[in-house]
This record gives sequence, C-alpha cells and structure tokens, in this order.
Amino acid sequence: MIPRYSRPEMTAIWSPESKFRIWFEIEAHAADKMAALGVIPKEAAEKVWTAKDVEFDIERIDAIEREVKHDVIAFLTHLSEIVGPEARFVHQGMTSSDVLDTCFNVQLVKASDLLLADLDKLLAALKTRAYEHKDTITIGRSHGIHAEPTTFGLKLAQAYAEMDRNRARLVAAREEIATCAISGAVGTFANIDPAVEAHVAAKLGLEVEPVSTQVIPRDRHAMFFATLGVIASSVERIATEVRHLQRTEVLEAEEYFSPGQKGSSAMPHKRNPILTENLTGLARMVRSYAMPAMENVALWHERDISHSSVERMIGPDATVTLDFALVRLTGVIEKLLVYPETMMTNMNKFRGLVHSQRVLLALTQAGVSREDSYRLVQRNAMRVWEEGKDFLTELRADADVTAALDEATLEGLFDLGHHTKHVDTIFARVFGE
Repeated sequence: MIPRYSRPEMTAIWSPESKFRIWFEIEAHAADKMAALGVIPKEAAEKVWTAKDVEFDIERIDAIEREVKHDVIAFLTHLSEIVGPEARFVHQGMTSSDVLDTCFNVQLVKASDLLLADLDKLLAALKTRAYEHKDTITIGRSHGIHAEPTTFGLKLAQAYAEMDRNRARLVAAREEIATCAISGAVGTFANIDPAVEAHVAAKLGLEVEPVSTQVIPRDRHAMFFATLGVIASSVERIATEVRHLQRTEVLEAEEYFSPGQKGSSAMPHKRNPILTENLTGLARMVRSYAMPAMENVALWHERDISHSSVERMIGPDATVTLDFALVRLTGVIEKLLVYPETMMTNMNKFRGLVHSQRVLLALTQAGVSREDSYRLVQRNAMRVWEEGKDFLTELRADADVTAALDEATLEGLFDLGHHTKHVDTIFARVFGE
C-alpha cells in the first residue's frame, strides 16, 4: 500500500491491529461454542474474553514470530501471556488456515462494503451530471472520428449503467467470498465439531464453507479479484473518455483546475488531465492483481501456502487502490467542466457531414438503390473532407440528389432533434424513471 493512493478507512481494515483483533474474535467465538459443547471448561472460554479490550502488542507478536517462524503460533503465544493458563484451551482442534482464511474473508467483506459505498457515491454523481446534460448535444465518435450526434448526458448515462452493473457484480463477489472455515486439519472436522464453525460464521456474518479441505477454495478469491479488475477497467474507460475530451484540439470537457494549481514545471499555460491519467495507471495495477489470484486456485492437494504471500500483497493493495480510484473518479465527475459551445463548434467543423446517414436513407426511400445512394452521398462528403465545402450546399448542387429529394426534404434531414428524440427512452431504461 502506498500512502499517496490510500484512504484511512480502507487501510485500517488491513492494519496489524485489525487483523489480530479478527483473529482474537475467531478464537474467542470458537471457544464459546466449544464450552457449550463441553469440549473445554466454560470458565476458560470466559477468561479468553478478558482480552477483548486489550491492545495486542504488535512488536511482541513480531518478536515471537521471529523465533517460532509461525504467525498464528506467535499470536496464540502472546494471547496466552494476556489470558493466562486458560489459554491452553484456545485453538482446540483448529488449524492455522481456519484463522487465516476466515480472517482474510472478513477483511474482504469489510473492504467490499467500503467499495460498495464508493460505487454508490459515484453512481449518484454520474446520475446528477447525466440529467444536467441530458439534452447537451455533442458529437459521437467511432474510431475517434466524427460519427453522428448524441448528447453528453447519454455518455454519462452509459457510464452509470456500466457502474451499476459493476455494483451488482461486487455484491455477488462479496456474497461469494463471505465464507468461514473452522474445519481443522485437511478440513475433515476430525478434532472439532462442525457446530463450532457454524457458530463462528454466524457471529462474523459469514456462511459456512461447504467443503474447505483445510483452506477455503481459492476460486472464490479469483472471482473476487477479477471483479475488482473489471471495475477498474470501467474506471479507466471513463477516465480515458475525459482525457480525450480534454485534448486541446477537442476541449469539450476537462478536469477542474483549482486556483493556484500548476500544470507544468516548464510551461505555465498547461492544464493537464492529471487525475484521469492517474486513474488510468491505478486501474492497470488493480487489474494486475487478478492474475495471481487466479493462479492461486491451483494449490497442492488439501493445502499449501503458495497463495499466502500473494494474498498478503494483493488483498490490501487491490482494495486500497480501487477504493482510492473510485473516490477520485467521483470527484472528477462532480467537478467536471463541460463546454457545450465547444461541442457544437466541433460538431459543425465538417459542415454537416454528421447527417450523411440520414441523406443516404432518404435516397433509398425515394427509390434510389443503396449502392447508388451511398455513392452519391460519399462523393459530396469527400468534397467536404478535402475542400472544406458545406455538405448541404454540395447536395443542393448535385442534380442526381435533387432529382430524388426536394429542397424542403433535404433541409429537414439536417435537423439535430432527429438524433435526440429517444433520449428520454434511454434514460428511462437506465434510471428507471
């Protein structure tokens, strides 16, 4: 985790203090159920909870681990120093993965909740700006080239629909990752009652893992991190759109440039899209974490720890980075500067070419073959491209065109309203209103 791209709410989930607190809760809840089953004395389970409000000594745990070379044993040793002799009943029939995997999933669930809140704020911002510019006409582009008119609100509505799908994906990924395993060595429950697992799961808000083989199956985690990668890709898509629109030659929208902000150490005139460029880079990192998560699926037999080092990195890094990116993107959308006049100027740069399809269709409906209609429209369009002519003027002067289409019909084909007549229908589909 890099502090520059981190927010305290998310980093707190991955702190040693948070991790050890979750480990403690797993062990304490398990002890409660073992006591209820008569496996350990009730007094011992109660004594374990005396550590509930104690701050664990991170340095002491680290010192023990340096000697024993095992993090869970180091924690249990430190816990025994706090609890006393009754700590010998802690961890009865459990294995390290029961603690580690259940804790990791608790952390991922907590991270998911923050990410879902981030998405909700982003969706709200996209919706607000989409309605603000529902009827702001702009040019749509395919291959980076002028295509036909659309509205800037539709661009934002599309981003909203995409992020809404991502939210649904994250809800599903959260549900899939929210499992608990307290099944002992190789997952057989040989030395621990399945009721202990069910009790711990209920206390932590998780579901029991149907079959854990000592570790929770990593296909769940692969899906989780893949989902984060898809969300990051959507962040990048929106960021890339803003970056293109901010180019000097386009300048239809741009990131907010605050008073006192500097764009370049060398060129005082610069207003660069630094936030969306940053988001593009962060998205690349989040996506990169999906691949090792997929490679973690293939563990040896019932358990190995080849996944462990990977997850110690990608768990915090992927969630912290995506959290930061979503919050940053929300700020970009909320403060985005939009220039409708420039949009109209750009659309008219090639003097009516954006209406070429309407002319083509009108000619076919007037009885001209599609092949001839395409040829007639294209030869006039090329004069606009190559000589800077006006498209409607050229069409009026083309006898083959006017033989099929009269003056009033031709002029009517250049009505921008034709391209926006179904905007309300699309908005109703996206926003349900």
